Parts: sequence; structure tokens; C-alpha cells
Amino acid sequence: MGTIDVIGRCSWTLGVALCAANVFAQSYPTKPIRMVITYPPGGNADLVGRAMAGKLSELMGQPVVVDNRGGAGGILGTMITAQAAPDGYTIMLGTSAGMMLNPLLSSKLPYDALKDFAPVSKVIVLPQLLVTNPQLSAKTMKELIALAKAKPGTLNAGSSGVGTPNHLGTELLKSLAGVNIVHVPYKGGGQAITDLMGGQIQLAFSSVPAVLPHIRAGRLNALGVGSARRSPALPNVPTIAESGVPGYEYTAWNGIFAPARTPQAIVTRLNAEIIKGLATPEIHQRFVANGGDPASSTPDELRAYMLEESARWAKIIKVAGIRIE
Repeated sequence: MGTIDVIGRCSWTLGVALCAANVFAQSYPTKPIRMVITYPPGGNADLVGRAMAGKLSELMGQPVVVDNRGGAGGILGTMITAQAAPDGYTIMLGTSAGMMLNPLLSSKLPYDALKDFAPVSKVIVLPQLLVTNPQLSAKTMKELIALAKAKPGTLNAGSSGVGTPNHLGTELLKSLAGVNIVHVPYKGGGQAITDLMGGQIQLAFSSVPAVLPHIRAGRLNALGVGSARRSPALPNVPTIAESGVPGYEYTAWNGIFAPARTPQAIVTRLNAEIIKGLATPEIHQRFVANGGDPASSTPDELRAYMLEESARWAKIIKVAGIRIE
């Protein structure tokens, strides 16, 4: 049956335009889809994005091609996606940094995270882990807090830069535990972890996948995980909240977004395929083994989650006085 015949069957009370959009979504996709990843190859976002791109290629019958557009803390790739045609052939693996933190930290972004994108689905929640150099005398969260209070300003916490998720994890700890820890920004998370293992700094927050091999090799100690429950990848590591800092919860997340004005029928199709992909043993086990928590959502749930997280982190950023211009 051709497109014209299908449209002819649609109820005119719904409108020909709506019916045509549904027909288009039923045939979508008819060519490769580009998935923009807003960070360079090799990082956590790249690993998550490539896994999802491969699975979506299988499920949708068309290649989903990864396009790494790193730069300016994720701003470049996010801007490129915002400016793309809203036809379903450009999607983006958005991060909590690009879609939530950057808008809170700067008033000069070339995009509006809420107005310029159509949320599709959350993909993964990444618990953040507090790791220390094995030579540090503090071996538990309670011992670390006691040390920080006994010697204020002597412990250095590395991060991948001012305003990054691991920087804000440190600021949240300082605020809730009432400690004075010095923030040391690096140009990337890899440099911070290298210096942490070398003893130039004493602690750092990181996503679980980035430090898991170092923990298993004994090059780093894991003191606490920032999520509300323990990580399946590190079941013996307590949460920070249960280790003496009540109320502490700190995770990063990734989600799939399309440009604003992408037809709702296409967003719905993408959402359904992402949910299928995340439910497959291959993707689920891969994410869990690396310390992530597969987490699909409806588009509305993702938008509500962004608003909720933005409100929470806006208070922390204000107290810490962090601003990037």
C-alpha cells in the first residue's frame, strides 16, 4: 500500500498533516542516522554512545553512525545538534554536564537545553565514586572527613575542570560534611587520575568505569559511591550517604535527545527502540559490568528529571560561587 493510500484511510478529523507524519514515522528511518557524541573517543560518553548506536543499528535496520564532536566541555557537539534539521536523522547522546550543568554555569551558551531539544529517553545513570591514593592514611569516608576537619585546606581534590560533574561532587561533599578541601582543576579527568595515582593530589571523584581497573589493580582506593544505592560493580563499597554524609547523592547521566520540533511520532519510535535496546542482555550487562545503571524513560520523564536535577544543582553551584563565562 502506498503512502497516498494510507493517508486516504486516515480520519480527516485528525488532520492530513498528522496522518502524514505518522506514515513518515512508520517508514522511518530510510537512511543512516547520525548520533552526535559531545566528547572525544575513548571516554565514558563515547563508550555508552557507541554501544547504543550499535544496538539501535540492529533494531532500526539502518546504520547509526557515531559523530564525535568534542570541544568546549561538550558545548560544540550540543550546539551542532541543536542546529540540525529536526527530521530524526540527527540525534545526540546528551550528558548531565552539557544539558544541565553548563546551562547553570554560563549565561552565554549558544543553545537552550530545554527549548532547543526534544528529549527522547534517559539511557544510563553513572554513579560517581570517591577514590583516594592508597598512601592516604584515611581508609574510610569517616576517616577522610575526620582528617579533613583536623587539617583543613591540606587535602587536594582533582577534577576534569571547573564546573565539571566531578568538581561539583567535591563541592557537594564539602557543603554537606562541612570540610575544607582544596579543588585542583585539570584539563581532563585522565590527568587528574594520573596525578592521584602519583600522589600529587589525595582524592578525586570519577565515574565508576574510568577508575574501576585502577581499583581492581590496587592503584586507587574506593571510599564511597555517590548514588543512593551501592554499585553492582563494587558491592563492597558503601554509599557516601551511609558512610557519614547523610543526604549525599551524586550521579551523572546520559540521555538521547533530538533537535526541537522533531516530529513526535519519530521521537516515540526512537524512544521505543532505545527501551528495547536497554532491555537486551548484551547492553544491560555491559553497562552494569562497567558500573553504570541502565535507565530508560519516557520523553516527559527525562524532561522532568532534568528540571529536578537542575534545581538541586543550582543551589549547590550558588553556594560554591562557581561561574564560567
